[in-house]
Parts: sequence; structure tokens; C-alpha cells
Amino acid sequence: MLLHLSTWIEIEDYLKRSKTVVVPIGSNEQHGPTGLLGTDWLCPEIIAHEAQKSADILVAPTFNIGMAQHHLGFPGTIALRPSTFMAAIGDWCRSLGLYGFEKIYFLNGHGGNVATIEAAFSELYAEATYAGRRRGFACKLKNWWELKGVLSLANRQFPTGHGSHATPSEIAVTQWAYPDAIKSANYAPQIAPTGPIREALDFRARYADGRMGSDPGQATPEKGGELVAAAVAGLIEEVAAFGAEETPA
Repeated sequence: MLLHLSTWIEIEDYLKRSKTVVVPIGSNEQHGPTGLLGTDWLCPEIIAHEAQKSADILVAPTFNIGMAQHHLGFPGTIALRPSTFMAAIGDWCRSLGLYGFEKIYFLNGHGGNVATIEAAFSELYAEATYAGRRRGFACKLKNWWELKGVLSLANRQFPTGHGSHATPSEIAVTQWAYPDAIKSANYAPQIAPTGPIREALDFRARYADGRMGSDPGQATPEKGGELVAAAVAGLIEEVAAFGAEETPA
């Protein structure tokens, strides 16, 4: 069930049987010469949308802008400051909590988001603690590639040249979902260099085409479909467990 394609009456009815909602979250940033700018928000969205087709899961609109300052040397990247990102996450959660959602599960597609999302959760819990009350909802963060079975599959599919940015696994997922948007390029070198992440000018100088340690040329839609299937199974299992988690009296 997709929240943005539902009416308020349908959401009110859903809340009678479940208090859990999934929020795909990512970033709009460069992903090398063949990776779509939306890769980091498309991957969790693709997986969450597939999962709700076979399980009673509610999926919120995708939070598609994140922490991508170091990619701003490449056209098309859009980034939020940490403080802006935290404030927006807080308001999303407060809004959902207002209606009775008790479990808010963020499925993330960008590693650079993790620290700030966790800090936003801490702010929400602290807000309740200092007010002397319960928060009323719990938040959970999971990177899609850390869902059960996904990383081990990716390692078998891409034993070399997987890297850490513009990876063949994430490119494959978007190829599976959007075959008409598949791009090609001659990579030089075939496997990109790797190293530290700092500010945008430093990043552009170190990683000229935007890749980090990866060879996205290995990606195929078929491999992407395998990854999506594994991730969907893992997500359904995780969301069910999170929803069943008891709150102490």
C-alpha cells in the first residue's frame, strides 16, 4: 500500500490493523558516468514498492534528498545541510506519529545519510525525555544492502570491483527497474580508485568520473532483479519483526 496513492480514509483504516510504516530514504547525487542521479533513493523505493505488492506494508513517499555535499562538484547533485536534514526527518516522524504510527522504519540507500539520520532519531527521543513523556513511536534505520542475504549475494555477483560508490549492485537494481534508462561508458580505469571522502572540490579531484573503487560495467538488469528479490524478502521479514516488537508498559 502506497501512502501517496491512498486517501486519508484508507490510511485511517490501515492504522486499525498496523501501526508500522516504511519510509524509503536516500540521496540525489552523481553516480559516475552511467549511474542515475537518483540511484540512492531509487534503490530503497524500488525495493519497498515491490515488497508492498506481496505483503501488507504501508510505504510513505520517498525522502529523496540527503547528505551529499561531497558530490556537489558534479552537476545534478542536490544536498541538504545536516541541520536541515535532521529537522526534516524530525517533522516527518512527528507527522506520522501524530496519527498513531508507532513504528517508523527508514529503508536507506545512501551511506552518507546514516550518522545524521541516527542523530535525528536521538533528537526525537531526547525531546520526549526532557518533556518527561514517552515518545510514542520508535524509529529504525536499515541500509537496503544490509537486508538479509543481499550483501552476500552482491559479493558473489561482483567478487571484484564492487567498491563503495556507484557500485555495480546499486546500478543493477536501477537497471532492472528502469531498463530504458540504462547507460554505457568506457571506464578508465576499469576499477576506480578509492580513498577518503572530504569536501566537494577534493572529491572531484580524487575521483574524476565520480566512482569509488567500483566497476559498474558489471551490472546487468538480471543481477539487479536477483538483488531486489533478496532485498524484498529481507525487508518483509524485518518490517514484520519490527511491527511485532512490544513496547514496555
